[in-house]
Amino acid sequence: MPKNRRQDDSRRPRRPAPPGPREPREPRTPTGLRLVDLDEIELTVDQIVDGGEGLGRFEGIPIFVPRSAPGDRVRARLTDRRPDYGRAEVVELLEPGPGRRPPPCPFFERCGGCDLQHLDQEHQLRFKAAAVRETLARLGGVEMPAQVAIVAGDVWGYRLRAQLHVGWSERGRQVGYFARGSHDLVAVDRCPILVGELERELPRLPEALRHVEHRRIDVAAGDGEAWTVAPLVPGLPHGEVTAQVGETTYAYDARCFFQGHRQLLPDLVEHAVGDGGGELALDLYAGVGLFALPLARRHARVIAVEGDRIAARYARTNARRNKLANVEVEATAVDGWLRRPGNWELAPSRVVVDPPRGGLSSPLRRWLAERRPARLTYVSCHAATLARDLRALTRAFRVDRIALLDLFPQTGHMEVVVQMSDADRDPPKSSPPTPSKIPPFEKGRQGGFPQTAAAQDSQTP
Repeated sequence: MPKNRRQDDSRRPRRPAPPGPREPREPRTPTGLRLVDLDEIELTVDQIVDGGEGLGRFEGIPIFVPRSAPGDRVRARLTDRRPDYGRAEVVELLEPGPGRRPPPCPFFERCGGCDLQHLDQEHQLRFKAAAVRETLARLGGVEMPAQVAIVAGDVWGYRLRAQLHVGWSERGRQVGYFARGSHDLVAVDRCPILVGELERELPRLPEALRHVEHRRIDVAAGDGEAWTVAPLVPGLPHGEVTAQVGETTYAYDARCFFQGHRQLLPDLVEHAVGDGGGELALDLYAGVGLFALPLARRHARVIAVEGDRIAARYARTNARRNKLANVEVEATAVDGWLRRPGNWELAPSRVVVDPPRGGLSSPLRRWLAERRPARLTYVSCHAATLARDLRALTRAFRVDRIALLDLFPQTGHMEVVVQMSDADRDPPKSSPPTPSKIPPFEKGRQGGFPQTAAAQDSQTP
């Protein structure tokens, strides 16, 4: 276009007129600040979250309420105010949700050991399974397979292990559990989730501990009503106990981690180990060898890695006593073991991980994604860290099966067993374990739970 020729004004885009003055907006109050001037609120609890707390909303703000249940309408006192959520405790139950019952244990309201005794077992199982499903989907982007095994067993008198705290009062020694969210001691003389041989000893422990300075003791039970204490207390049993699980006998003592639900130990091993074999299997965070020894019956070589030296010593003992010479026990932390020469290059066909609540480290997740064993099994008691790890691992593995085991009745936790396989290979042809085993809840218990004077007299809805 010649420089002296003007463009047709009709072709020029017209500039929009400048906006007029805007109406002033009221400043938006940050979510958490809306709770600052409030002491008590009313809300309806919508769900149980992983860990057992109820979750409701007040003016859209998430409020976590322990000892509540879906469907409860409660008046609650705020105990914690955060920028995007709050915590509260029930002051008055205005309207109960379905499945509520009087808590059977007289110490439930104060004791921090249990979360859900105020719910019958059918609702506990349903709400906890839903909490796991929601956590895996929200944090991990993992959808549950169409078929999910849900396994439950005894809900009272099941627990093989406990950590008890020791205190002093004007009445002498006291033994019990910490109150929820504090280090205040709740002295107990009974605990209905413990196996009978441990619960029977609770009233005798204060006198037995009268002349020792221990602030904490660990107790564990084995087969044949044997039980043991650590640290050493004169007059109380000390040393190893044993438990038979399937065809394998395990020795351990009160200092070691060992899965706590006596009746469901065989089910846990079945769902974690399954069938199928191969050349090399790894059991990481192996404990005393609960999974390593059954793996050794199906694989040519098993390496069990355990950072606790006492547990690792028992793992070696258990392998020797069960005549499984193909088990190698490494008494070292898993991340340290990975850094040893040659270990990063190992190519196992099967890996089982059963980490503590913190889950897998970043180096271990990276190693699993690089080595890509044909089968990977993740055993977890903490759905949030499991979800975090699965978000990373599912880039290399497909989720084949998930099993939920209620190893912790009356609490907000479930054990989750996730079976995965290399996403670039055909799915394994191994058969799944037996179908879900959900026995009649609390069969033989009057009224569905063990009756106590406190429970019978309770007026709690």
